Order: sequence, then structure tokens, then C-alpha cells
Amino acid sequence: MSLRGIQVIDLTRIISGPFCTQLLADFGADVIKIETPSGDPLRLQGKGRDGLSWYFASYNRNKRSVALDLRSEAGLEVLREMIRGADVLVENYRAGVLAKMGLSDEALEELNPKLVVCHISGFGADGPYAQRPSFDFIAQAMSGFMAVNGNREDDPQRSGVPISDLVAGLYAALGVSATLAGAREERRFRSVDVGLTDSLISLLSYMASDTLAAGKPPERSGNDHPLVAPYGLFQTADTPIAIAPSNDMIFARLLKVLGREELLTDPRFDTNDKRMADRSAIRAEIEPIFLTDSCANWIDRLNEGGVPAGPVMSVPDVFEDPQVQHREMVVEVPHGEHGNVRMLGFPVKVSPEGCEMRHPAPELGEHGTAVLRALGYSAERIAELRASGVLAGGGETASGA
Repeated sequence: MSLRGIQVIDLTRIISGPFCTQLLADFGADVIKIETPSGDPLRLQGKGRDGLSWYFASYNRNKRSVALDLRSEAGLEVLREMIRGADVLVENYRAGVLAKMGLSDEALEELNPKLVVCHISGFGADGPYAQRPSFDFIAQAMSGFMAVNGNREDDPQRSGVPISDLVAGLYAALGVSATLAGAREERRFRSVDVGLTDSLISLLSYMASDTLAAGKPPERSGNDHPLVAPYGLFQTADTPIAIAPSNDMIFARLLKVLGREELLTDPRFDTNDKRMADRSAIRAEIEPIFLTDSCANWIDRLNEGGVPAGPVMSVPDVFEDPQVQHREMVVEVPHGEHGNVRMLGFPVKVSPEGCEMRHPAPELGEHGTAVLRALGYSAERIAELRASGVLAGGGETASGA
């Protein structure tokens, strides 16, 4: 893989940072996760089996773990030694926390002039809100994202998944990967700065462009499209169907499948602007037709006719879907004494050599001894660090990544 041979020091926890570093690890990087002696808080969240949080496992595969007390000078010295030989450092503390630990960008550049350091925070490294604490829900609220979700008469709605954490992690991984491009000998110190709120603002799409052009906020439209009609959910004889006739050509295909081609020349519906002006009228013409057959039959007919359509699937239904299974979007990972863990697969397929599952999420501090030995620490010094509580967790694993 393209990131094989790249070593990443991972000072992140919860979601945004671990998602970033897992992406790097999936593409071949050697990611060393630095945890406190009590571990990443995500180890204690979500559903688990046999003492393992599957939530944690799903964001920390392909990594090694070292548990260090970074409040001690000895722990910081171990970290500094690791940074000297690394290619990348990723952290998601509140802006400025790393600098208070003596690891400002200037100090990091002195330690390693070729290092790429990536900072992930709620609002970015500078600006009037840089020091504010933030989580995904705050970023969703303050990015405009919640304001455009939901029905017009309802309160603003959050996404069901921590979308700002995830997109910030994606952008961070992209920024790191782009910065690593080129020959290593030509690299110099780079700082990548990603904010959760910035990341989510970047996804506002036509909501942003229309607001900037028209000077007024967009209205919430629920499952309807804010720019196209008809488009959204329609009730069939059994369950709702999602249809997406996104332009006049596909609208014509829809009407052909429905047997209502005369509506193409109906003066109420012959342009998208007219259909948008009265969504309820076009819905009243076509929804009764959907009620005459099942969702599955309509999906077959519409897809055959070139109209994008699909069912509204539950999460369990998604995992049983033949297309999802064919694409291996759920994988089963042997996890030692915890048994097999099912988790989401690799969404990016690269051939001939793609992402691979090298090893499951690590136990807390599992690789501390191996990593410190590779740094040149003697067995006696490692034992001293353990005895003093600077190095915690497991430590009998001597293998590398």
C-alpha cells in the first residue's frame, strides 16, 4: 500500500482522530496509538462483548498501543524519542494543549524537521473560538448543518451519526496523505490544521452557494430535494420508496414507467420551477400510482427504466444486503480472547493491493515493550518505567506492526 513504511504517532482519542489514523493504518501506515494509563475513553463506550467495546474496535484496527503517563517528564521524554523517528504526529486535543505540554509546532520541528503534524480540534487552531471545547453536536449546531435538516415545521435536526467527527477525520487523513506525497528526502516540517466545524461547513453544498448568491437562508425541506421536484419518499403498497429523478430527462423516464407521460406537457409541471412551486400537486398525481404495487416491484421497474430508486433500509437490513456483502462492507476480525468482531469494511477498493486487515484493535499498552525496545530502551529501563507507572498496560508483545 502507498503508506507502507510511514510511521504515525497517534495522540488522539474518541472518534475524529482515531478515524483519521485508522484510515492511514488501513492504507499501510504503522500507527502507534499513545494512550493514557486508563486508556482511550472509547474503550468504555458502546456495545461490547467479552470485555471489548466493538465501538472502540471499529476505530482502532491496524494500530499498536503504548500506554504512557504524559503528565510525567519521563513519559514526555519517551514520546519525544518516538517523535524523532516518526513521519507523522496526529492529535485532537483542544487547540493549544499540545503546546502547553512543550510540544508546540516550533518544538516539534526542532525534534523532527521532516515531521508532518496534524491538529484536529473543534474550531481549528486559531480564531476567536479556538479555545472553546467542542464535540460533534456543537459542530453540527454551529456549522449550519442542523439548520438545513428536518421538516420546515420541525426543530433543526442533528445527523444520526457523528458526521463532523467523521468528515474531519477524512479531511485530516487527506491532508496528511497529500503532505506526504513526494520523496521523503524532500520533505520538510508541515502542520495540518483541521476543525470539526470548518469540515462540516465545507459540506453545505448548494445550501451554501444558494445562500451566498441569494443572501437569504435556505428552508428545510425534509426528505424533499430543495432544488428538484418530484424527489423524495413516496408510499407504495407496503413500504416507502426513495426516488431521485434529478433532472427533466429522468423525470420523463419516471412518468413513462408510471404510465403518466401526458404530465410532461401539463402546464403545471412542464418545468422544474413549476413543479417546485407546488410539490403537493405533482405528488398528488403520482403517489396514488405507487400505492398500486409493492416497493420491491416498483424498484425493479424504475431501475429498469433508468430511474434511480431504492428502499429505505434499516441498519440490520443493510448488513444483509447482497450488494453490501459482495463489496465486503462488513468484515469479521479475529480478536483473540474476545472472539470474532464484526465491523465495517474498507470503502475504498484499490487494486491490485488494497487495504488489508493486519491486526485487530490493540489491548491497552499491548505493544509498549516492543516499541520501547525498538527505540533502544534496555529491559532494565523499561522495567523502571513500568514500576514508576510511566509505562502502563500490557507489554509482553515483542512483535512489530
